[in-house]
Amino acid sequence: MFQKLYPWKYVDSAYEIDFDGLYRKGYRGIIFDIDNTLVPHGAPADERARTLFSHLKELGCRCMALSNNKEPRVKPFCDAVGIPYIDKADKPKPGNYRRAMEQMGTDTSNTLFVGDQIFTDICGANFAGIRTILVKPIHPKEEIQIVLKRYLEKPVLISYRRYRKRMEKKRMRGASARK
Repeated sequence: MFQKLYPWKYVDSAYEIDFDGLYRKGYRGIIFDIDNTLVPHGAPADERARTLFSHLKELGCRCMALSNNKEPRVKPFCDAVGIPYIDKADKPKPGNYRRAMEQMGTDTSNTLFVGDQIFTDICGANFAGIRTILVKPIHPKEEIQIVLKRYLEKPVLISYRRYRKRMEKKRMRGASARK
């Protein structure tokens, strides 16, 4: 029922993603949400974010931020980490995800999206055909409209975890049957 809302992967933090391994698998473009994905809501770029984007550039990845926030919030962060951005992105509509890929010179086969919200970040990227990585929010302090969405996300995450367990069991049965 919720499968259009499921991420490809779900991890604790954007900073624990194996970007080197994903690069080896052919991923060349990464679109990021900013607030509560890379830094707490409204916070400036920190050393961890600058180090991440420096490493991604060294790898050869093209990166971009896609944020529903306005330019006064998005520009200073992106300038600090040295990546382009699309502000007022109107997520979950898929148009600006496609625009980001076009600007990076990537496509759905080699682009990932990393974000912390199911109903905006993940849903929009899924509709655009991009593989998604959902991360846990960095900080519990959020705007009220996001807090309300978190309550709605809970049943989706429960369903997602059950789905992943079923798929893992199915994969294990298939692996033991091939032996």
